[in-house]
Amino acid sequence: MGTVRSALAAFALIVAASLLLLAQNSMSFFLTSMGPGNGADLGGLAGADKHCQSLAAKAGAGNRTWRAYLSATASGSQPAVNARDRIGKGPWYNAKGVRVAGSVAELHGENNLTKETVLTETGEVVSGRGDKPNRHDVLTGSQADGTALSGDAATTTCGNWTSSGEGSAQVGHHDRVGGGPAPTSWNASHASKGCSQENLRGTGGDGLFYCFAAN
Repeated sequence: MGTVRSALAAFALIVAASLLLLAQNSMSFFLTSMGPGNGADLGGLAGADKHCQSLAAKAGAGNRTWRAYLSATASGSQPAVNARDRIGKGPWYNAKGVRVAGSVAELHGENNLTKETVLTETGEVVSGRGDKPNRHDVLTGSQADGTALSGDAATTTCGNWTSSGEGSAQVGHHDRVGGGPAPTSWNASHASKGCSQENLRGTGGDGLFYCFAAN
């Protein structure tokens, strides 16, 4: 009996691992498990996209084209970039195969984004308000409808994601709770304390951002 039970247990583990791998291969949305490590200096939108692609590839989902959910504020001759226009049409599923939104309109309306569904690329829940450390501030640089904010790029997107010094960036709360003008917003809760890793952590963040498969 012991041999049979061991064989069944091993089979169950194999099935569970296979299901997780299948879900990750169909994954089209995740919250980064870590940022690049230099605060809100992500290397611009291109650097942020590269980080999404790298994390996805390590999780077995590198066959998709990944884009960071980040807006860029108009600056000089450069026009604004809206996060909602960068991420494809949906639908989007997390690393465990749970649907979080079916379309861009649903994503910015009645979506299924909660602390339990906004998972990392490896299927982990990210700590939020009430946890230690609190990592619920997610970089977006966006308004609630997914469009870029007007004003100075230094105070809306940390210099369009190139600064880890002075300034600030708009963040959302992945756990849908907290402080700020819109505490339950996943993408537009409040401005960060600053752009450095230390300052992002000081307001309950860690330089994390959302990644979506655009294809």
